[in-house]
Amino acid sequence: MTQRLSRAESQALTRQRLVEVARDLFLREGYAKTSLERVAEEAGFSKGAVYSNFGGKDDLCLAVLDSIQGEVADAVLHALGDAASFEEALAAFDLWADKRLGDPDWSALEAEFAARSRRDPVLRAALRERNARLHTMLAGALAGTADRHHLAFRIPVEEAAHALLSMAIGLGLQRAITPALDVGTITDVARALVEELPTPQG
Repeated sequence: MTQRLSRAESQALTRQRLVEVARDLFLREGYAKTSLERVAEEAGFSKGAVYSNFGGKDDLCLAVLDSIQGEVADAVLHALGDAASFEEALAAFDLWADKRLGDPDWSALEAEFAARSRRDPVLRAALRERNARLHTMLAGALAGTADRHHLAFRIPVEEAAHALLSMAIGLGLQRAITPALDVGTITDVARALVEELPTPQG
């Protein structure tokens, strides 16, 4: 006999389904053109189910961006953490970046939603918090990678993370327009920002 889901489990599945459908619609059609009614309908729920899980359309889009950024963070941590050398880490990042940076739908959604926050301090604060989490993740990954491979950054690792993250965002937007644009610049800069630590004298 199939065990019934608890109320919390059922709500979690509903929320997950809504985020998945909203993600597909927001990426394919854009934030402005996607209504909560459309999300609810395609997910197989009432509009009330959306409001019982999210504060509104902005809240739902933040959840979608969280899901995308979580995948990005996992990919970057995997690329940097599993490499046997710093050059191998950069090569793995290059492969990921060449496939993902500049995805026109993702870049457009990020830009559209960021522009929407211009006159909304609450939304702007939410996006700022998410950017801070990405920055902290990247700074930690860079510091760990440098330690593993006996390297040091020429500038504070927090500044290096800020510079590389800003480059990735900028190149992503540019690649949405010019897909052939080379993303290797990011790893070139990363390479220039590190130096080998002196070998300890025995």
